[in-house]
Amino acid sequence: MLAACKTAEEIETLARDGHELLMKVEQSSKPVVAAIMGTCMGGGLEVALSCQHRIAIADSKTVLSTPEVLLGILPGAGGTQRLPRLIGLTEALPLILTGKNVPAQKAKKIGLVDQTVPPIGPGNKPAPEGNLEYLEEIAIIAARDLAAGKIKRTKKTGLVQKITDMVKDTQQFRNFVYKTARKGVMAQTHGLYPAPLKIIDVVAAGQDNGIEAGYEAEIKAFGELAMTPHSRALMGLFHGQVHCKKNHFGTPQKPVETVSILGAGLMGAGVAEVSIQKMNVILKDMNLAGLARGEQQVYKGLDKQRKRKKITSFERDTIMSRMSGQVDYTNFKECDMVIEAVFEDINIKHKVIKEVEAVIPDHCIFASNTSAIPITEIAKASKRPEKVIGMHYFSPVDKMQLLEIITTDKTSKDTAASAVDVGLRQGKLCIVVKDGPGFYTTRILGPMMSEAIRVLQEGFGPKELDKAATSFGWPVGVVTLVDEVGIDVAVHVQDFLGKAFGERFAGGNPAVLRDMVAAGFMGRKAGKGCFVYEGGKSKNREVNTAAVELLKKYALEPKGADSVSDIQMRLASRFINEAVYCLQDGILRDPVEGDMGAVFGLGFPPFHGGPFRFVDTYGADKLVADMQRFQEIYGPEFAPCQLLQDHAKSTKKFHPAK
Repeated sequence: MLAACKTAEEIETLARDGHELLMKVEQSSKPVVAAIMGTCMGGGLEVALSCQHRIAIADSKTVLSTPEVLLGILPGAGGTQRLPRLIGLTEALPLILTGKNVPAQKAKKIGLVDQTVPPIGPGNKPAPEGNLEYLEEIAIIAARDLAAGKIKRTKKTGLVQKITDMVKDTQQFRNFVYKTARKGVMAQTHGLYPAPLKIIDVVAAGQDNGIEAGYEAEIKAFGELAMTPHSRALMGLFHGQVHCKKNHFGTPQKPVETVSILGAGLMGAGVAEVSIQKMNVILKDMNLAGLARGEQQVYKGLDKQRKRKKITSFERDTIMSRMSGQVDYTNFKECDMVIEAVFEDINIKHKVIKEVEAVIPDHCIFASNTSAIPITEIAKASKRPEKVIGMHYFSPVDKMQLLEIITTDKTSKDTAASAVDVGLRQGKLCIVVKDGPGFYTTRILGPMMSEAIRVLQEGFGPKELDKAATSFGWPVGVVTLVDEVGIDVAVHVQDFLGKAFGERFAGGNPAVLRDMVAAGFMGRKAGKGCFVYEGGKSKNREVNTAAVELLKKYALEPKGADSVSDIQMRLASRFINEAVYCLQDGILRDPVEGDMGAVFGLGFPPFHGGPFRFVDTYGADKLVADMQRFQEIYGPEFAPCQLLQDHAKSTKKFHPAK
């Protein structure tokens, strides 16, 4: 609906109509009760807020939230005004600013719902159907009690609460809350997202000048924000998530029930943790010590959910019982899929695939978690290349949403369908790409990393370069990213991609990273990289002066394109250009998955919507002009690809308006 609007005024009209409708609900002489089961978000919660009474099923699936900020807008049907008046400014503002889900029990505690109803088990009807009927019965009783005056719409408060409310209702206190909220928003977003700051202004308008002024400010801000490129980009990501949560290869012939994972290290244990809630898991490692560490990692992840009250201790132990650990190939005959997470060495992967194929059933799929080695090369050791596929997870696996699935020319459609099905059951956003060096995500990161090394060689300090990257919108600085990935890993990947793509991946001198590895500066895991990590901590870290001295050995004279904005564009343009190359080369199926992979796998600034939406918004002609200017200074690595040049010469968009 919002996407079809061409002006802020059209959107304001929609918001005003919504306000009038919910005002009738709120002012109804007959009591209106909201019965909440499942997700109650956005407009749904605003409807509930306009009701006189709210009842929710107290199960794990029932959550309430105001997620509009995640779309670059704000609640547009009175939510910014009703929520603070219902639960208080200090509770409401963080919820509106973050879009955080509130479970039913927490909602009752803070006053967001008036009553919770325990779920009932299955009986004559399935549990969901029975719960819904039970909730409806309770809601009808509540409505009758409201009408009869048995339930009071205003609650009695004690003396302490009255005094607290009086303090919170002072202008001085409210100003303190606004100031603290703005400070937090600026620290987290660097002011790059307009919606959070506008939310604070709109809430303040209603709190300070009365609810009518607040409603009017909300309507105006809703129209204004919905027309920003930030909102369009974030809405594009939302639709992209819907796209990536579908299996475009159909239903697999045999759903995966048991998955075996080779390697109980950080990645392998992470894959086990996201798999175990939906599948049986066999976790294999070379030795008992490694296996124990992996099992402990899985247990800690589940116990963290227990501490956050997402699951009970009984559910935690039940889930853990689905996993068995072993140091041999016993029971692999029961596997439907094997995911290897062993060392990035083609000879090791060939050895593993031969060992596995000797013990698994014919239908079993072999998936590699490699981040760069072509799946076609790995599949050369297989007797069944149609059953071999890539499943590239991102660290930490339990937090990173993306799964990059890689198919070869020989991978069967059913194998791809099974891989996507497993990824979706693991809670991942799945993109499917064609095989090639670095696939999509590793490949597009390579040129930017190379350019970052050159910038460091030109005398830009690690902290200054990180600040330039984060002020562009990257969640972490590019130097920090290299340290997090591991400088030894970066060397391996850079050498591999450099051989595959030649001068297009040129930039900084690769010897810089090799010398750092030789000196023991391998990044955070080693305690030192470009930064020093004392006690494993990453905050307030100091620059590694020894690494800076090493950089001086390879110092380059700046050539002129060294302002902060130029450096930001040098990094971004090489990343974006390679992404467009991937679409041009057929690695990507479409720009949507290209944007999703860049944002959710690599942290490309969400408010830009991904590399392809960035081109549409910024302008392909402007980007090509920037790159051609850099090309004259630095060389052919900045040459824009043909598809990008074609878009620059026309009005064609990667994401045409619908």
